Amino acid sequence: MSRAIRLGAFIVVTLAILVAGVFIIGSKEYLFSSTYKLKTQFDNVAGLASGADVEVGGVHSGTVVSITLPHNTRDKVTVVLELDKSTQDIVKKDSVASIETEGLLGNEYVAVSFGSDGQADVVNGDTIASVAPLQMGAILKQASGILDSSQEAVKNVTAATAHLNEVSAKIDSGQGTVGALVNDKQLYNNLEQTTASMQTTMQQAQVGVTAFSENMEAMKHNFLLSGFFKKRGYEDEAALGANRISGLPQAAPVKSFTFTGKDLFDKHDSAKLKHEKRLNEAGKFLADNEFGLAIVEVSTGKEGDEKNDQTLTEARAMVVRQYLVDHYGFEDADVKTLGEGKKASADSNSEDWGSVKILIFPPGTDKPADAPAPASTGSASDGDKQALPATAPSPKS
Repeated sequence: MSRAIRLGAFIVVTLAILVAGVFIIGSKEYLFSSTYKLKTQFDNVAGLASGADVEVGGVHSGTVVSITLPHNTRDKVTVVLELDKSTQDIVKKDSVASIETEGLLGNEYVAVSFGSDGQADVVNGDTIASVAPLQMGAILKQASGILDSSQEAVKNVTAATAHLNEVSAKIDSGQGTVGALVNDKQLYNNLEQTTASMQTTMQQAQVGVTAFSENMEAMKHNFLLSGFFKKRGYEDEAALGANRISGLPQAAPVKSFTFTGKDLFDKHDSAKLKHEKRLNEAGKFLADNEFGLAIVEVSTGKEGDEKNDQTLTEARAMVVRQYLVDHYGFEDADVKTLGEGKKASADSNSEDWGSVKILIFPPGTDKPADAPAPASTGSASDGDKQALPATAPSPKS
């Protein structure tokens, strides 16, 4: 074999090895870094794919290694995360994983929250808690309800315009007292101008409502506004009264946890949790101890609109209950909510933000009846509390 042939074969083999090495190393993002693995579980991964990014505190710190379907319908989808070793200083046992979207229409990735001071460090193979991803079907259902309301408004405007036209026709024909005044040319001219102006205004209103209806129809097919629904802290107002109880039992609680609204929520008039980890102590107590009844009691201070405060306390009680149920294993049928609305006896230091109490009663406690669903959401007195419509999302298995 000639020297040229041997040299050519050597070059070809070398290039093949180099190309193979590039592909192998390219698929191993943390090939030369020290890493560890964590597991988390979701009911639905919302389009997340293997190889997706993992961010800790908004910083890219790992990848999704694998996504495994459960073996039966009672289990959840298991997601394995590979993280850089440096994140073990801030990822703790109480860290929570959530599925987020890059920008408005970007790819899904997994976000892992910081742990709390004093919590144990995670080790390779640990499983951390998770938060269910936002379901777009629920958002579209909300948008559909808004569209239905706007269409009803269009019908009302159309009916009002038709009635106005009928009245105007009678005046023009001389019927009634107003018609008799038309004999006075000056009054007739004034009335004609007024009627024409009112018709123009109603037509403009109808055009505006029609445009609004079209915009809402477009929103049903547009995922760009999903952030709007997150800001309230809850998605379905009809679910607020699903677990509402009519009042407190006669027995004294064996344990209670008290927070101001500022301790938990991002704004004084919002039901969106911001410091939810402060509820962990109560959740662990519920998970580790036998109890007969637990009530999430929420109230606001003496200032503000009564109707809005009632809805706000119902919403806050619901999201606190849902967080405890989602993150700790206990019988959630024995966890109820009690939205007090405005409460004159509220602590003066929490009037602007309100208060949240988690009251835990011993086994055998007589449970008050569930509150009936009212005709409409509004304020209620302490002796006759009303619940919101009894429709809620399914509790976590």
